[in-house]
Amino acid sequence: MGSLSSAIIAVQSNLLVWGLSVSLLAATIALVLLWRQTRSGSRLQSSLRDANSQLNQLRGHDPLTGLMTRPEFELALDEAARACDHGPARLAVLCFGLDNFRQLNEAYGHQVGDALLVEAARRAIAAVGQPPAAARVGGGEFAVLVTADAAAAGLAAEQLLDSLHSPFLVNKLELHANASVGIAVYPDHGSRPRLLAHASLAMRAVKLGGGAGHAFFAAAMGVDLRDQAELLQDLRRAVERGQFELYYQPKIDARSLQITAAEALLRWKHPQRGMISPEVFIPLAERHGLIGSIGLWVIDEACRQAALWRERGLRMRVAVNISGHQLRHEQLVQQIEAALERNGIPPSRMTCEITESVAMEDTHQTRAAFERLRRAGLHISIDDFGTGYSSLAVLRRLPAAELKIDRAFVIDLATSAEARSIVQTIVQLANTLNLRVVAEGVETEAQRDQLVAMGCNELQGYLFAKPMTASSLAMWADADDDGADAAFRQSLFEVTANTPLES
Repeated sequence: MGSLSSAIIAVQSNLLVWGLSVSLLAATIALVLLWRQTRSGSRLQSSLRDANSQLNQLRGHDPLTGLMTRPEFELALDEAARACDHGPARLAVLCFGLDNFRQLNEAYGHQVGDALLVEAARRAIAAVGQPPAAARVGGGEFAVLVTADAAAAGLAAEQLLDSLHSPFLVNKLELHANASVGIAVYPDHGSRPRLLAHASLAMRAVKLGGGAGHAFFAAAMGVDLRDQAELLQDLRRAVERGQFELYYQPKIDARSLQITAAEALLRWKHPQRGMISPEVFIPLAERHGLIGSIGLWVIDEACRQAALWRERGLRMRVAVNISGHQLRHEQLVQQIEAALERNGIPPSRMTCEITESVAMEDTHQTRAAFERLRRAGLHISIDDFGTGYSSLAVLRRLPAAELKIDRAFVIDLATSAEARSIVQTIVQLANTLNLRVVAEGVETEAQRDQLVAMGCNELQGYLFAKPMTASSLAMWADADDDGADAAFRQSLFEVTANTPLES
């Protein structure tokens, strides 16, 4: 019995020891797990702190390009608009996107697409020429905020497009990407909340028209965007397909009623739509950056036609309209001189008509352009005069040869004392500055007589002749002996094959 009790006591003792060991082991395991959890939690806290630090650095910025996000851009736009409201400055939003980004992204993968976006954004911002606020507002779309009026914004858009023209080298691949740029100027093109949307809408219009260009926002874009896009595509093809033609309207000496010059007027005969008014397609060409190439075609064609007339014995000055875009182009004079030289026409035989609003842009660029035209020996006319707010100081510095009174004042001569006063003032101003005066839009004999009495030098309008084709003008010259009301000057209409060009 004693032995049994001793055995039981021994077993109990062993069980107690084993239980204590198990408890100690469990406690040890628990301590290890707790230590591991604490350590893991510490690492997690550290990771969270690092992530928060990075997020704070990137707050408001696109993680791919480092540019602003759309909300931050909107805040910057708000601040710039408030500053603009209290001063004379203008601001513009340029919204641009790569035309073929989706195709490139799908063909070469997201890594190549991302690298392409980063480089495109870098080039575009550098090309703008000032430290702008810039944002990535969509997958492959960006917005840039610049301090600029419409003219400067258009130049910035052209520089941006030029910067993207050269190939992109990504992962040993040579990629080519065109871009579409939409422009909205504040406050001209809408209220501050609508500015970015309007710039984006203008960009969409460019893309629908084939891309690779820029456009200013226009209210009609939201209504007939697709029709405009189709017309724009047709406009791009019009020159190469020979759909443009120049019509010519004579200018008449006010006293002798002899024809001294002809103004070249652009016409577009669309194969389906028929004759399209310049009031429709010229603004379209200006908005989408096509006016430069079209204007160059006009210069070349007018010079070519002047040479053909010269061969027939008809020498007279030919006038072409120069847009603000062309005037700001540094190669304009060289382009005109090349066209004149190709066709054997002296510079004095060409008139460059520049609207008053463009001429009065008293900027270094405009003054330099006029000086280049003067040195080239070209005849300069200020068109649509009286509709703007000309500065006499600016007008005195321009090397112009004539002022061309806007037709609105000529039409109202018989009924408006104010119109008569404006015309008389323009004539007196021109006499003071030793400039000739041309009045356009002359439709009645009463208007003609009043303008002659006021001292106008030349007249132009339906009273004498409507715009006509070059062949019709030549036929009219040939029939001059019939005693028409308006006759070609003998000094201009004669055999000139052996006459020096300068005569």
